Amino acid sequence: MTFEDLGLSEDILKAVREKGYTTPSPIQEKAIPHILNGKDILASAQTGTGKTAGFTLPMLHDLAATKKEGKRPIRALILTPTRELAAQVYENVREYSVHLDIKSAVIFGGVKAKAQITTLRRGVDVLVATPGRLLDLENQGALSLKRVKIFVLDEADRMLDMGFLRDIKKVISLIPEERQNLMFSATFSKDIKALAHTILKNPVSVEATPENTATETITQKAYNVDKGKKTEVVTNLIKEGNWSQVLIFTRTKHGANKLTQKLEKSKITAAAIHGNKSQGARTKALAYFKENKIRVLVATDIAARGLDIPLLPHVINFELPNVPEDYVHRIGRTGRAGAVGEAISLVCSEELDYLKAIEKVLNERIEMEIIEGYEPTDAAPPKAASTQKKKKGSGGNSRSQNSNGKPKRQRPSNNSQRRDNPRKRRD
Repeated sequence: MTFEDLGLSEDILKAVREKGYTTPSPIQEKAIPHILNGKDILASAQTGTGKTAGFTLPMLHDLAATKKEGKRPIRALILTPTRELAAQVYENVREYSVHLDIKSAVIFGGVKAKAQITTLRRGVDVLVATPGRLLDLENQGALSLKRVKIFVLDEADRMLDMGFLRDIKKVISLIPEERQNLMFSATFSKDIKALAHTILKNPVSVEATPENTATETITQKAYNVDKGKKTEVVTNLIKEGNWSQVLIFTRTKHGANKLTQKLEKSKITAAAIHGNKSQGARTKALAYFKENKIRVLVATDIAARGLDIPLLPHVINFELPNVPEDYVHRIGRTGRAGAVGEAISLVCSEELDYLKAIEKVLNERIEMEIIEGYEPTDAAPPKAASTQKKKKGSGGNSRSQNSNGKPKRQRPSNNSQRRDNPRKRRD
């Protein structure tokens, strides 16, 4: 099947060709015809499968065919959990609508709202937003959602993980009941199914890949190394392999900063990206990484679903996540859109149960190797993996866990800045 077979307009097909796309991915092939027919969609799509184009292309086709005269009301709303994902989706919307008379905008916290308000007042057809800033500006009267006809909830499972349930319900109360709903999630937990029941009307279920599976284009490796030797191993891998673009995941913000400093001391250009960084610093670090101005980007799980780096060759789990599902999202930053990629995990004795939990979720074995000269000697007992990221409370508040497995208090989301970065948390 080709994109021409899907029934999209010529202006959209032209933009798709300019992006170099020729054949739709499975999620695009399955979802686009139903969306064009006005159906609600409940889609299971792993990262890197082309899901953004899967909902954006038919959405733009519909909006362009029903353009209204006069001031542009918001007719399509795309809700995302993180700033990075919002920025990425917005960029895709702009690229796919380059030949259409469609105006789009993105709003999120962490930056001043003045410029966003100015853009909204000029009229916007498609709005990409994080929940906190969206509700903040709606409360200020800077935007209206009364004309929304297409509502997209992207990364719904991540939304619930971050405690956005109350905000999602509030947003839904502000948009018309008669609308098309498109809900995308990497996993279909009981909470996700319950949320879908309140949002979707007679939805068509679409699945591109089974839950919690890594794309076949990713080569997965695990090295058993001592905890104190990980930095040295990472440095050697990058230098000896002459790797020019490497995304490294740590469990904590402090760990990301510490590793970045050590890489810089070893003459490897690097930057960290996590929740304590300003939005400007996060945007700059990501831009430098994409432009190959720095070799390494060190990130916490805040980046696991919000980063789209074309042809990223290497992902390293400096520390394994204690929530096994997060492993899938981390390594999904490579091997995107059919490209090949390599995911390497450094596993110390404390993380052996984390690896077992990941293998159970993946339903496959990840062979563990030992690097000559770095034979492990640590005898620290394994820490237990978490079976779920957070326990949801009423109204979407939740508790998270520290890396030691103990519960950590979470503050309620009282303003836009807190909603988009819901708490001072280990992210």
